Amino acid sequence: MSQGTESADDERTGVWLVGARGNVATMSIVGARAISQGLTDTTGMVTERDPVSSLDLPPVEGLVFGGHDIESESLVARAERQRDRNGVPDADTLESVQDDLAAIDERIEVGTAVNCGAAVSEESERLDESLSIRDVVDQIRDDYETFRDTHDLDRLVVVNVASTEPELAEPERYDTRDALERAIDDDDRDLPASVLYAYAAIVDDHPFVNFTPSTGNALGGVRELAAENGVPHMGRDAKTGETLVKSALAPMFAGRNLHVMSWEGHNILGNEDGLVLEDEANAAGKLASKGDVLDSILPDIGHNRVRIDYTPSLADWKTAWDYIHFEGFLETEMKMQFTWEGSDSALAAPLVLDLVRLVAHADEHDDGGLQPHLASFFKAPIGVDEHDFSRQLDRLYDYAERHR
Repeated sequence: MSQGTESADDERTGVWLVGARGNVATMSIVGARAISQGLTDTTGMVTERDPVSSLDLPPVEGLVFGGHDIESESLVARAERQRDRNGVPDADTLESVQDDLAAIDERIEVGTAVNCGAAVSEESERLDESLSIRDVVDQIRDDYETFRDTHDLDRLVVVNVASTEPELAEPERYDTRDALERAIDDDDRDLPASVLYAYAAIVDDHPFVNFTPSTGNALGGVRELAAENGVPHMGRDAKTGETLVKSALAPMFAGRNLHVMSWEGHNILGNEDGLVLEDEANAAGKLASKGDVLDSILPDIGHNRVRIDYTPSLADWKTAWDYIHFEGFLETEMKMQFTWEGSDSALAAPLVLDLVRLVAHADEHDDGGLQPHLASFFKAPIGVDEHDFSRQLDRLYDYAERHR
């Protein structure tokens, strides 16, 4: 953590993206570089709206990007594919930031794919699978540190935006730092990549954000390490679409004492995340985090089900259709339906930039450990049981007021 007195504007903040050539990472980088060139505004960024904008946050224009990935397709090629299939980013914006993307692509290192399940293709490039788990962790740590030193960064924020992994079967085995580090030293091949990236970041005091449903920093041993080292971290599973609507809408039914008998949610999407979620093991964590929101806000709900289906022709666009069957006064049965359609990556990218800025702020102010004021960004916020979106936002606004 930085011990100096420089303002955020004077400091150089690195952003290390795990899954750096994926759709969300690519859109985050395109967006940050477009903002820096004055090609777009900051619509969608919570940190650009009062009262959060009153914080002394690192400027988007100064963020320095690098990352890990197991795919070899370049950032430019990925962005071109998103432009051609999705129309986002538009051609003029992509042309203007193309050189920046090419330079950042040179900073992306080969990553690990331990226990990533369906996220791994046969053509992917990944660290030698014969390496021990400790050697993999050491390689990741070296990549983080080399990037920080090469670019003279004051701090490095690591963000996991990789595809969803299968759930860890027995997470309680790693509930303490000692147990986790013994498992690493004993070459425990059950540990998934997200945990290795999180551990490698936090053990060297790099703030960490888990944007995905994968285990990552949710593991007890990682959380203990972060608390001991005073490192800010938060997750998990960013809340960008249907679940965002649910967390805002469900409190209305609760507040008016309307009994929700059934809430059926059906999601279709066409990008690589959709393909990965076709695998039941990879989808399990995602479905759990989406469903738990309603169970928390509406404990008497009669039926709550979520489906996610892969629809190749949709590319990066996703559609959610929700059917709500509820009961009111005099046992009157009524219904509500809504459809949410959006660009998956365009919804997610500004939140990546927000979270980087906010955990960097926490790091600068020696506010380590879990960051409960960031709960509004996540479907399953670690350490926070409150899922009402407005109450989650109040936590963030209170934080901003305290640190004005």
